[in-house]
Amino acid sequence: MKKSIWLVFLLGTAFSISAQEAEKDSTASEQIVLDEVLVSAVRVTREAPVTFSNLNKDRIAKRNLGQDIPILMNYLPSVVTTSDAGAGIGYTGIRVRGSDATRVNVTINGIPYNDAESQGTFWVNMPDFASSTESLQLQRGVGTSTNGAGAFGASLNILTDAVSQDAYAEFTGSVGSFNTHRGTAKFSTGLLNDAFEFSGRLSRIASDGYIDRAASDLNSYFLQGAYVSGNTLVKALLFGGHEVTYQSWYGFDPDVLGAIGVDNNIETNRRYNIAGIQFDRDGNFEGYYDNQVDDYKQDHFQLHWNQDWSETFRTNIAFHYTRGRGFFEEYVDEWYYSNILFAPDAQLSFIGLENPIINGEEISTMDYARRRWLDNDFYGTVFSGTYQKGPLQLLVGGGWNTYWGDHFGEVIWAQYSGDLQPRDRYYEDDSQKDDLNVFAKANYRLKENWQFFLDMQYRGVRYQANGEETGLVDDRFGFFNPKAGLTYRINPSQNLYFSYAVANREPNRNDYENGNPKPERLQDYELGWRYLKNQTRINANLYYMRYKDQLVLTGELNDVGAPIRSNIGDSYRLGLEIDVDMPLAKALKWQPNLALSTNRNVDFFFRRDGVLNNLGNTRIAFSPEVVIGSRLVYNLTENLQAALLTKYVGAQYMSNIEAEKSKLDAYSQTDFNLQYRLKPFSWLSEVAFTFLLNNIFDAKFSSNGYFYTFDDDFSNPGNVVTVEGVGYYPQAGINFLAGVTVRF
Repeated sequence: MKKSIWLVFLLGTAFSISAQEAEKDSTASEQIVLDEVLVSAVRVTREAPVTFSNLNKDRIAKRNLGQDIPILMNYLPSVVTTSDAGAGIGYTGIRVRGSDATRVNVTINGIPYNDAESQGTFWVNMPDFASSTESLQLQRGVGTSTNGAGAFGASLNILTDAVSQDAYAEFTGSVGSFNTHRGTAKFSTGLLNDAFEFSGRLSRIASDGYIDRAASDLNSYFLQGAYVSGNTLVKALLFGGHEVTYQSWYGFDPDVLGAIGVDNNIETNRRYNIAGIQFDRDGNFEGYYDNQVDDYKQDHFQLHWNQDWSETFRTNIAFHYTRGRGFFEEYVDEWYYSNILFAPDAQLSFIGLENPIINGEEISTMDYARRRWLDNDFYGTVFSGTYQKGPLQLLVGGGWNTYWGDHFGEVIWAQYSGDLQPRDRYYEDDSQKDDLNVFAKANYRLKENWQFFLDMQYRGVRYQANGEETGLVDDRFGFFNPKAGLTYRINPSQNLYFSYAVANREPNRNDYENGNPKPERLQDYELGWRYLKNQTRINANLYYMRYKDQLVLTGELNDVGAPIRSNIGDSYRLGLEIDVDMPLAKALKWQPNLALSTNRNVDFFFRRDGVLNNLGNTRIAFSPEVVIGSRLVYNLTENLQAALLTKYVGAQYMSNIEAEKSKLDAYSQTDFNLQYRLKPFSWLSEVAFTFLLNNIFDAKFSSNGYFYTFDDDFSNPGNVVTVEGVGYYPQAGINFLAGVTVRF
């Protein structure tokens, strides 16, 4: 892998030296417009009645030292992020307006990225993808119609690297706390014969993680071939990654640690990781399984054709294919599963074996190691056409996508093998999901100051599964998702907007595993004001999101660490968001944002101690009522910039019953970011030094966790007592990342 990185680096350097430097003219701007057509069907501008934030390539680069995209978005309004390994590398997650990642619709160049079955986004499968990102837009709320599952908290659309006019080669190396190191090599040929460009990236990131044994070994690549001629742009992209991470999704559960005799004080033992723990049959600790890892590969292919047919009409069509395959390996310890987790996994019958007789004793449980596999294919097409003339802009588009998933488990070692052969499968099931959507969007300028927006979408979904946990599923859904809004231009610097949007969503695979779920429905009302004058920008908006049968997080996790959701009837989110970008002095800029919200389940029922109780209007799980972000930027010189970034997240409950034990304390984190750019030699385009000191005040906090309950009548039969448990994902204290980028 390292040899490959250097090879690409040297090839890129050769291209750079041999190519002549082209002048930047109107052709470059035309190509940028053509690149942006890839996301024009799902993005909006400040004239639209949609609440959004943008991040461009330059701002991303200032903090891009190998952490995942969610961590780089941490300081946007209403955003809360977390990291299983505690330092932003490995498994990371994002919530927007209290909605988890399964409700954040993600597209890459307009292509759906959310996993079709779980609806989640696994950024660990595409390490260092920020290095191939041109820009991103986060739309909060329902947003506009997009491809893939409907947005219930936000939609995030990413545009990958634009076509480069000039040849370049770029190498980035960085190091940091927890034995973190990263190497990235990028190149572009520039436009060859004024028509063709080839570019690529290879990356490797490794880190031990803040949490014990939460190591990550991540490799990724990005290749692009482009053809540009007049009003035509054709792009072929191939990108993907391979991740191997030691599991850390179990979190820190004080009750479990206490039961096995481990110090369960999170303040003194917060880095403890229970993954892979091993005991003898008498419950004596023996060590940890060394290959308790998640090992997954994912490759993406995209082919885009953008065409400007005239001044009024342009089209985009894309075809895509994603191949995913991998497993997570785990050691099933007989004593731990039987006496601590009370799970049936260690029973021989669980993997289809008969109980053997050994030395005259029947054996019903044993230790063994297993791999749980997922092998999937996702493919389809998305398309759009835009007509613009006079006051009317009309966009018609849609997409068709199909997912095939093969789930199976293998036993790779067993204490008592009997007739069991290595790699024998103890379960096997498959699934299929078909998703068809069509939409039409219209923007019409009424007179001089009024603009009307209308967006109609129809989604048809069919999901089939035959798993032992899901049961036999063959469900069809038809969703109509209308959206309408009005923007009033007060003056060239200000506008007001109001929108109403409806979104419907189907359940995911985990929901079927936990019962008979219903689809959910959301009505989203947005009222906003925008101000833009000189260098000052202010966005303020009120929102009211009313849900029917919302699938909210219960706080619990399933056996693979995925959050469990449940339909809850009526619920709502009401909030105010303000974000500002303003100069305080000639070289000093402040970018604060504030989100205040009320998030409630209406007439929530819960069975406690065997009795069904109406708890009234309770707070929705994982929905803090205060989220504050701040970015203070000081340009010390033209080439030296320092930034102080602060995030405050208010207290939140990890349950819907407001149990005191489930309360996640408020926390604050402040990072210091420094970047210095220079051009020491004429043959170098630029050298950039970047330094990031995270959590400079060494705050001890957990940004995520889980909460569970179970009914216990073992000690007193007939008298049911509800028992509560809780777990946390502690985040790293003060830590650093430092890197240098050399561009030829």
